[in-house]
Amino acid sequence: MTEKLLTKRQNEILNFISDHIDSIGFPPTRNELSRHFGFRSPNAAESHLRALEHKNVIRIEAGRSRGITLTALSRPYLPPSDTLRTPLPLVGRVAAGSPVLAQENIEDEYKLDSSLFSSRPDYLLRVEGDSMQDAGILDGDLLAVHRTPEAQNGQIVVARLDDEVTVKRFKRNGHRVSLLPENPAFQPIQVDLRHQELVIEGLGVGVIRPHLEP
Repeated sequence: MTEKLLTKRQNEILNFISDHIDSIGFPPTRNELSRHFGFRSPNAAESHLRALEHKNVIRIEAGRSRGITLTALSRPYLPPSDTLRTPLPLVGRVAAGSPVLAQENIEDEYKLDSSLFSSRPDYLLRVEGDSMQDAGILDGDLLAVHRTPEAQNGQIVVARLDDEVTVKRFKRNGHRVSLLPENPAFQPIQVDLRHQELVIEGLGVGVIRPHLEP
């Protein structure tokens, strides 16, 4: 644990990273940090990130442009979240096997501490099937979803094809997208963006087991 205090600029960068994760669903790149703060080059952003890593408020994953994770020690430097214990609507059911018709009916509400999740959740979706079981998403689970239209390779997404919704791991290569299951008994869903519309409804940011009290 570190007792080193952050400088004013380091605190600003830490809050920008936190806000970016909450609003977009993933951390900023060095170029995005440089543009926002007026740095002359991404190297300056990298220097600030390394200083934050040295003070143990972030972790940096080598080889990934967005490989920045906030640690528990960052919390005292961030403003209190207005989303703690905010009611989250439970919307429809999402198939984690073959897609099912999307239903926008709100079934219930659950009050959950949003700090428990990797990013701020906006709603819960009930999962059907076991195609994502190896990712720890089981039949009947409630998937916490952060609403965003964008996804990075490797993230778990709630994706809509026409009027059908599914939960899968996202992988894009040019105009081709693979929605990958986490169960060898299931086949990937292949999408050619030139001929089929794919909408990212959000990112899976956590899992709640059933039998919660509203």
